[in-house]
Amino acid sequence: MKKTLYFIRHGQTDLNLRGIVQGRGVNSPLNSTGLKQAEAFHSAYQDIPFDKVYTSTLLRTHQTAQPFLEKDIPWEQLEGLDEISWGIYEGQEQNEHIMAGFGEVVAAWAAGDLDLSIERGESPNTLKRRQQEAIAHIVAQPAEDTVLVVMHGRALRIILCWLSGVDLARMDEFPHTNTSLYIVEYEDGKFSIIDYYNTKHLEALDS
Repeated sequence: MKKTLYFIRHGQTDLNLRGIVQGRGVNSPLNSTGLKQAEAFHSAYQDIPFDKVYTSTLLRTHQTAQPFLEKDIPWEQLEGLDEISWGIYEGQEQNEHIMAGFGEVVAAWAAGDLDLSIERGESPNTLKRRQQEAIAHIVAQPAEDTVLVVMHGRALRIILCWLSGVDLARMDEFPHTNTSLYIVEYEDGKFSIIDYYNTKHLEALDS
């Protein structure tokens, strides 16, 4: 069985702009820029014959996928694609105290402490287990050769690590921006990244 998975991060939200922590526990909509990014992605990839669209359970991924969903492409929400939970930091402004806390946790992850989480949040290993269930479900579906997967920044970094055999401690080596694209091929039980951090569809918005 061979599949091609188009992974993108959701479009921009006002909370992105304002520096508000939004993980799994914050269900924010796209802003006007985010909607334009979603349309730009659709314009660039509307001719890809997607058999299915998968999103997280959060509104910002639904709105990013909406131009494709309007074509009546089958759609499924999976909790395994939700963003990591940032626990007590959810919905908080990234002030000096929270940024220091983030810095400590991310540094610990980079040092290999992948069971560490923000208080009442999720660790990378916890998120990985959620994601493994989602990916197992996706690859098991017959007649879905090409799929679009819309998810979240930190979650995208983590999923790309383990799909490509990279230690989760190196997650920050995978860049992302709103609606950036990674294309992953799946064949014979193995995943390979064939398009890395593609943002060409956003160039027109920057001009």
